[in-house]
Amino acid sequence: MKVVVEADGGSRGNPGPAGYGAVVIDAATDEVLAERAAGLGTTTNNVAEYQGLIAGLQAAVELGATAVEVRMDSKLVVEQMAGRWKVKHPSMQPLATQAKELVAQLDAVTFTWVPRARNARADALANRAMDEQAGIAAPEPAVVAWTGQVGVPTRMLLLRHGQTALSVERRYSGHGDPELTELGQAQAAGAAARLAAETEIAAVLTSPLRRAVATAEAVAAATGAPLVVRQGLIETDFGAWEGLTFAEARERDPEVHGRWLGDEHAAPPGGESFAAVGRRVEAERQAILAEYPGQTVVVVSHVTPIKMLLRTGLDAGPSLLYRLHLDLAALSEVRFYPDGGASVRLVNDTHHVPA
Repeated sequence: MKVVVEADGGSRGNPGPAGYGAVVIDAATDEVLAERAAGLGTTTNNVAEYQGLIAGLQAAVELGATAVEVRMDSKLVVEQMAGRWKVKHPSMQPLATQAKELVAQLDAVTFTWVPRARNARADALANRAMDEQAGIAAPEPAVVAWTGQVGVPTRMLLLRHGQTALSVERRYSGHGDPELTELGQAQAAGAAARLAAETEIAAVLTSPLRRAVATAEAVAAATGAPLVVRQGLIETDFGAWEGLTFAEARERDPEVHGRWLGDEHAAPPGGESFAAVGRRVEAERQAILAEYPGQTVVVVSHVTPIKMLLRTGLDAGPSLLYRLHLDLAALSEVRFYPDGGASVRLVNDTHHVPA
């Protein structure tokens, strides 16, 4: 059985009150198989991180795992366990030895560094352990009164990119990569100025295409939040219709175009169906919820991915894809709760967009 171990540790003061957290996940199904967390008294960050690693490896051994991928946001521990860096500090040498003894009980172990945002589960466990050690009670879960969702939601601020030359001419613009026009840059600046008022943005997540990245860069600069490129947020691949107007695409492929306008499973020649985009965006949504639980993120993307996220938030059918209009640089908001509920709070707001 192959598992993923996500491990972390922290110290408030370094040295200071410390704790660790570890999660063991089935690599095939993403099911959480075990969680480990504990306070450590007063110690350093690095010692706490090693303790998280040891707890995760021990849990994997107890579960009968044969192969383990360890993911940590500690560059030091990852490089030392991979054998690229020496373990010099006396306090960490016995911990590294203990971890290596656990590694020896497994057939295959790899160590991967990940950004802190992608180690959110273990980080949350470590912080909870430190809170419990300090006698800090966990906050009561938030409840949305009349709809009944429970827990602190992940709040997604959905921002469409600014204007490009293709959008001026109303041409299909999918995986093609035009830059923002001068007006598009002003639209991005307007959105950035509005979002600068948000005080707790964890990250600005963006499609890899230039029109989205440029919009996201303006937001990241205004908010101070890190910019993260996410391939899953890319626009629909319009295939042979890329760069064509609506009328040109209909004239080129009248039968296919007609089906495409009402069937999410129909695809442009050489392109991607809306159903395929929906599956891609849903996988991305799940990944974002796992990486940013209970946090606010700005998602800079395109018409179709944003519609898909709103569709999920509304639990709506495919007709939404054909009836909902989204303007350039428009802002929408949807909140996804840990109990599976959702709440759409804003759709296609453009009051920040210059005329």
